[in-house]
Amino acid sequence: MNAHAPTDELVFTKDESGVARIVLNRPQARNALTFAMYRGLIACCEDIAADPAVKALIITGAGDKAFAAGTDITQFRAFETAEDALGYERFMDQVLGGLECLRVPTIAAIAGACTGGGAAIAAACDLRIATRDARFGFPIARTLGNCLSQGNLKRLSNLIGPARVKDIIFTARLVGAEEALAIGLVGEVVDDRYALTERVDALATLLTGHAPLTMQATKEGLRRLAEEEDLPADAPRPGDDLILMCYMSQDFREGMEAFLGKRPPDWKGR
Repeated sequence: MNAHAPTDELVFTKDESGVARIVLNRPQARNALTFAMYRGLIACCEDIAADPAVKALIITGAGDKAFAAGTDITQFRAFETAEDALGYERFMDQVLGGLECLRVPTIAAIAGACTGGGAAIAAACDLRIATRDARFGFPIARTLGNCLSQGNLKRLSNLIGPARVKDIIFTARLVGAEEALAIGLVGEVVDDRYALTERVDALATLLTGHAPLTMQATKEGLRRLAEEEDLPADAPRPGDDLILMCYMSQDFREGMEAFLGKRPPDWKGR
């Protein structure tokens, strides 16, 4: 088994069967993602893209508390300008787009909390399997007061439809595993972490024996059906004004400080 560590907080391995694994490895912080971990995800995807021996990818979180509890909120404290906000969402589009466009099938193995950036990573995977204690959501209307990019909204809407996206984001509630299965947010629910490991390993082994070009063509064909017109990397995107409205607001700053200070935010709508 070959091991790579773009960061100690993200563990990347590849085995002789052709299965690559990424472990989000900050269990003490519910696997909240730092920018270094996101950069590590980009590096892992680039490695897989260049390695024809890899046939499938499994992504999971360390420990049993969370798949990933979103972006580490302290990363946002340096945000001051419009470019900080737009640059972050461009960066996230690069992270998630790289995962979404991988030629190999990707499996999110989800136990515990799967929220914010963690839920976005899961949504960018091809297949999602969860334990019965898994919880999904984007509670940003209650916490930070930011918003999802057009790309993330599109991924979620493609999975569960716009009405359910509104319900989940407006109410800031977390969706349990059985509801997630019923609405198509996950494809399968298993009893516990042990069963999850067994199931995703078996599924990855199954996929490594199937025609890789069939799976690659299916992934890419579906992606093209849903994609917006390709734009240059530095071109304005639909929804940039909405990102700036949220990230440049007093409410976003208040939401971040309230979250870190463990107090309720005082929303002003500006």
